[in-house]
Amino acid sequence: MSRGGGKGLSLKDKLDGNELDLSLCDLNEVPVRELAALPKATVLDLSCNNLISLPSDFCSLMHLVKLDLSKNRLQQLPLDFGRLVNLQHLDLLNNRLVTLPVSFAQLKNLKWLDLKDNPLDPVLAKVAGDCLDEKQCKQAAVKVLQHMKAIQSEQDRQRQRKLQAEREMEKKREAEQRAKEAQERELRKREKAEEKERRRREYDAQKAAKQEMEKKTKKETVQTRKPVSSSRPPQPPRHKPSWSRSVLRVLLFVLFCILCALAACKLTELQRQPLCVSVNTLYEDVVAALQNHKTLQNMLQHNSQQ
Repeated sequence: MSRGGGKGLSLKDKLDGNELDLSLCDLNEVPVRELAALPKATVLDLSCNNLISLPSDFCSLMHLVKLDLSKNRLQQLPLDFGRLVNLQHLDLLNNRLVTLPVSFAQLKNLKWLDLKDNPLDPVLAKVAGDCLDEKQCKQAAVKVLQHMKAIQSEQDRQRQRKLQAEREMEKKREAEQRAKEAQERELRKREKAEEKERRRREYDAQKAAKQEMEKKTKKETVQTRKPVSSSRPPQPPRHKPSWSRSVLRVLLFVLFCILCALAACKLTELQRQPLCVSVNTLYEDVVAALQNHKTLQNMLQHNSQQ
């Protein structure tokens, strides 16, 4: 027999009906593989060995009904110890256990339990009580299972509360995200409306400027088309012919006729004609009168100077 874990050990030689006694074998670890090959061994005695812990695959030995792990050095049980659902009798006397895994509450068939001589948590030690007789060991199994079920329920509630809190937090984050997205959409919508309003104002301003330019151009075009204001100097307004102009024209025409007649009478052979004689005489009288008038004017001017 090997102290390293039972290698080379024939477990079948130890099997007596459904009981397998591996106590006092100085085992440091449990030969799980060999035990799994013996599903008939529903009663397993591993007491009085050097076991510090149980491997995780030990919980695959679901055929076990009675298990004796007393007088070892176990500090803890596997977390999934509750998989041993067929277990009815469990002896953990004189180990180093402080707590039990929460999955312990799943051992619904457990009828007998001994936890004496372990440095148990005070609450767990009080719940387990003593196991000095059959009755106390049965009560210990019932009370510990109830206690572990309460712990499991509390952990489940905490897990549910945590899960609910995480869900609420997720909902809150989603709501905040939706609110943020809605705010961003509203901001983009407002910016788009402002941009549209700005473009509309620019369009109106450009349209007004274009209309003003068209008006100015049209006004300049009209002013350019006026002949007086652009290229020609202003001309005096034309007055309608009046009676004074007509009289003046008549007088000028008469004077012209007189001069023509006088010239004809003076320079042509008609000067001997009676009419021309009269005209010449009249001309000489007028000239003499003008000379006399000029002489008189000179005299008056001379007197005024003295």
